[in-house]
Amino acid sequence: MNAFLEQPALSQPAPLVVDLDGTLIRGDLLHESALKLLRLHPAAVALLPAWLLRGKAALKDEIAARVGIEAATLPYHPELLDWLKAQKQAGRRLVLCTASNERYAQQVAEHLGLFDEVIASNGQDNVSARRKAEILAQRYGEKGFDYAGNSSDDLHVWARAREAILVNTPAGVAAAAQRQFKVAGVFPGAAASLRTWLRALRLHQWLKNLLVLLPLAGAFQMGQGELLQAALMAFLAFGLCASSVYVLNDLMDLESDRQHPRKRERPFAAGVLSPVAGLAVAALLLLGSAALAAASRPAFQLALASYFALTLAYTFVLKRKVIVDCLTLGTLYTLRIVAGWSAVGLPASFWLLAFSLFLFLSLAFVKRYSELQAVVKAGKADAAGRGYLGSDLPLVQTMGVSAGFCSAMLLALYINGDTVMRTYTHPELLWLTVPILLYWVSRMWMQAQRGHMHDDPVVFAVRDPISLACAALFGLTLAASR
Repeated sequence: MNAFLEQPALSQPAPLVVDLDGTLIRGDLLHESALKLLRLHPAAVALLPAWLLRGKAALKDEIAARVGIEAATLPYHPELLDWLKAQKQAGRRLVLCTASNERYAQQVAEHLGLFDEVIASNGQDNVSARRKAEILAQRYGEKGFDYAGNSSDDLHVWARAREAILVNTPAGVAAAAQRQFKVAGVFPGAAASLRTWLRALRLHQWLKNLLVLLPLAGAFQMGQGELLQAALMAFLAFGLCASSVYVLNDLMDLESDRQHPRKRERPFAAGVLSPVAGLAVAALLLLGSAALAAASRPAFQLALASYFALTLAYTFVLKRKVIVDCLTLGTLYTLRIVAGWSAVGLPASFWLLAFSLFLFLSLAFVKRYSELQAVVKAGKADAAGRGYLGSDLPLVQTMGVSAGFCSAMLLALYINGDTVMRTYTHPELLWLTVPILLYWVSRMWMQAQRGHMHDDPVVFAVRDPISLACAALFGLTLAASR
């Protein structure tokens, strides 16, 4: 919501100057472009200190020369944008004045079609704080313009403006502005709450890390206190590591997420959380994971390090490689099971590894199929940042269903082996798990075909009563066979 004080009628209203970063958009283009530079030109990141030594304006110019922005998908402040459109229709002169590089400012101005003039940083001049205030006062005169801004830097500009418009302003800055200046309007922003951070960390995805406990449960050793403690420590270490990578992944995927009908609401894509804060939190989570892993077995440390390295490769490169991305996701699931064996010192099972790889490969294809299906429904030709085309939809479905059925076949071969005969008292009961698995895999793909699947099939499964019933029947069958 917004609130405005009464303003005197003017025959020629003062120009309305609008800041870009944190005001017109939720976010900072310098931070976002630096992250994009890291993703597209990682070697160039080593040049950042040298560019910064030449000044902040030069740094912004060098980055802007190498990476562009998608002005159409930036997280604009909707209420402010509506008000600016009304001001424009009323005949008021609008000026975009920003510390961001002039290339980015021009792209935003061209996309919106609202601004009569653009003032922005170039390779020599950083249009920020006092410098911005000086430029505006020289151009429009002292108290000759109104200014919409958001940060403590904007206090210098409001001091020389006729009226202040506060947008996405922190409480301390807003209080200072209210005391010192004539505030004509306030546009509150979305607050970054604890719940917002929990969404960014994707704590619900920790359900996947329960796979770390699977080797211990499969060996019917959950009652062993020391082993259970080791497995739970491994679960927590994997959770912290996974959340660290989820944050980093979202930061690397800002542009592609903003083109997705659901992912654009993620906290970083929506501009609710700062990329700088995200990087700091990701580092802390990773340090916590490493500290827990240090108290575990060396084999587990290797498994966790392999998981982290593979997730980094997925974030920066592999997720954009067709089919390779799904193979990577299947491998990451399987690595959790390997880590579970490593944490408790139990021997690995070839059959369980092969079974899990094919099963989770099928789920990875379900994920891509659902995302691609949404792309096709939106009338787009391809999935942004993924490499898949709309025409790939039938093939993705075929590969996914085949992988799921292969996992059932591997389960059947395992049941028929000598190991099962030696381990289980009633091995014949295990055959019931095969039709349960076949039914569940088939149903998951049926739901995906009908457009009912969540972007993440694991999240769908834990919310789906029939999937939970299948899991319970599977577990009861294993227990009865023991």
